[in-house]
Amino acid sequence: MYEFIQKFHSGWAYLALLLLVVAFINSAMGFFSKREFTPRDKKLALFALIATHIMLVVGLITYFLSPLGLSAFGDMKNAALRLTSLEHPLTNIIAIVLITMGWSKHKKILESKGKFKTITLFYGLGLLLILSRIPWSLWF
Repeated sequence: MYEFIQKFHSGWAYLALLLLVVAFINSAMGFFSKREFTPRDKKLALFALIATHIMLVVGLITYFLSPLGLSAFGDMKNAALRLTSLEHPLTNIIAIVLITMGWSKHKKILESKGKFKTITLFYGLGLLLILSRIPWSLWF
């Protein structure tokens, strides 16, 4: 069961990252081109938000079903173990909190430029954090 959930988490990460990149680029282009914020823009940002939240839930399930579990905290000198047991989960939780904040803040803003700016900023920061802590050696 653990292997299935781990593979699902890794596979879902591709989709979540794709949606997050598309939402970020769409918002950045909307901000710089000064166009109106449309329902399509809202849906792209919402799909990225949903995908990252699903990734978080599956990631937490993976983390707690892991054969290593919390016992990995005893060996923080091992960089690979520290990445997968501490840095990756903690940084991605922070990233998803930022993405969620961007979604919540954009809903309170009335003008299009502000909506695009908020999504671009928060989704961009979240994307950078996620990309910085992906265990790339396990992906390829």
